[in-house]
Amino acid sequence: MKTRQIVAIVGISALTSILSVWLYAKFLAPNQSLPFSQAQLPVNYAGLFDSGTGGTPGPVDFEPAAAAAIPAVVHIKTKTNPIQTNNGRRRSPFSDFFGDDFFNDFFGDRMQTLPQMASGSGVFISADGYIITNNHVVDQADEVTVTLNNKKQYKAKVVATDANTDLAVLKVEGTGFPYLLYGNSDEVRVGQWVLAVGYPLTLETTVTAGIISAKYRYLGVNQRKAKPGANTVESFLQTDAAVNQGNSGGALINTNGQLIGINSAIASPTGAYAGYSYAIPVNIVKKVVDDLIKFGTVQRAYLGIRPAANGDEDTDSQIKEGDGVEIGEVLDKSAAAEGGLKNGDKIIKLDNKAVSTWTQLTGTIASYRPGQKVNVTFLRDGKERNIVLTLRNSAGNTDIIKNSVTDKLGVELGNVELKKVKDYGLEGGVEIKAINEGLVSDQTTIKKGFIIIRANNKTVKNLDEFNKVMDNAGNSVVLEGIYPGYEGVYQYAINDLKSEP
Repeated sequence: MKTRQIVAIVGISALTSILSVWLYAKFLAPNQSLPFSQAQLPVNYAGLFDSGTGGTPGPVDFEPAAAAAIPAVVHIKTKTNPIQTNNGRRRSPFSDFFGDDFFNDFFGDRMQTLPQMASGSGVFISADGYIITNNHVVDQADEVTVTLNNKKQYKAKVVATDANTDLAVLKVEGTGFPYLLYGNSDEVRVGQWVLAVGYPLTLETTVTAGIISAKYRYLGVNQRKAKPGANTVESFLQTDAAVNQGNSGGALINTNGQLIGINSAIASPTGAYAGYSYAIPVNIVKKVVDDLIKFGTVQRAYLGIRPAANGDEDTDSQIKEGDGVEIGEVLDKSAAAEGGLKNGDKIIKLDNKAVSTWTQLTGTIASYRPGQKVNVTFLRDGKERNIVLTLRNSAGNTDIIKNSVTDKLGVELGNVELKKVKDYGLEGGVEIKAINEGLVSDQTTIKKGFIIIRANNKTVKNLDEFNKVMDNAGNSVVLEGIYPGYEGVYQYAINDLKSEP
């Protein structure tokens, strides 16, 4: 073949290739690309197709995050002892001869039940043994046992609980425990991958994956469990990571292994996982837990407003919200009143972060303490305004509220006078000097002057011994004592020691 022919063939081939590429780019390629140019994309697509964040995400590796979380998530088992009490009935005269148990076995004077066992999950948050779990996991428990992933077991003490957020803090003795680092739940995004880690259905450590499917969810579960009038907080992260009974109190983590929530509830018609589970956001968790450890109770901050009611019966929400929260009432002596907020104002931002719903607003405020300042952006007469408010507690001040188990009894106590000790043949005791509002008045018929001589079968000779027993009493206590001038020993059972009113 001549050189001239070879050159012609090569030239024709090159020209054909160039023409083919041009024709493809002009007529075919646009049919397989976006229908709009980047400049024409809707605003909600902003950044999706930028370099480095392209629309074809790479594979996600869950193994490192799971490996970090598994050692720090524990199995919690609880035992609630049966309460044997005659709650105010006089001791039987036969008991001196046969014992109380003999008489009660025949006449049923005491309530006797089998111990109740339950289980859940928990998360180490420090190397010295502090553990987060749900309040409903340890509610009314007398014994709490924690089992680590390596099978080591520890007895745990309930440090404090908060029914209004369904959180509890436990403590085990020791050092060097693995623990999870806090993430930031405000930065969690819908569509983001997450892992749920826990001990469902009494199985070994189980890890499930899903995505965040919604934020700021309100279910009403805490309200149903709390006492009437309690200020409950719900602003759940919703995910489709599989969660079942036993997962309660376990970890919801991001792909960096950081704790972003405490798994707490499922939405299910059967009681088993049916597609949606809910976690308490970690920004609420860490504030509540810090309060429980430092003060024994939660320092709750309030704006001091109530939302406006929605008169439109066609909408799901009974509150006017969506692009902000309209104020329906400003409470006296509140931060809102002090700052000049009025009925009809619409709050649209807190600390420059957009607020759309009442659940979102209350969830955000729940991460603050009384005394902290918050920048509130609101609309009034169509104009945007800003104001800095100092949050207050429910009493309208910024004082630290402290709480103890004995405070919750609602009684004034004192050591029994030496003369009474001798007159009644006692080793000592604690006398109830006055009865105020609290667990004693709510649950028993105890009268002023009652002398406590035993608590949970432990002899108490003075206030120090009584307080020590109460601090380690779990969620219930049986008080035994006498009334001067009356025969016999009386018993009273008291529950809900660790639950917040």
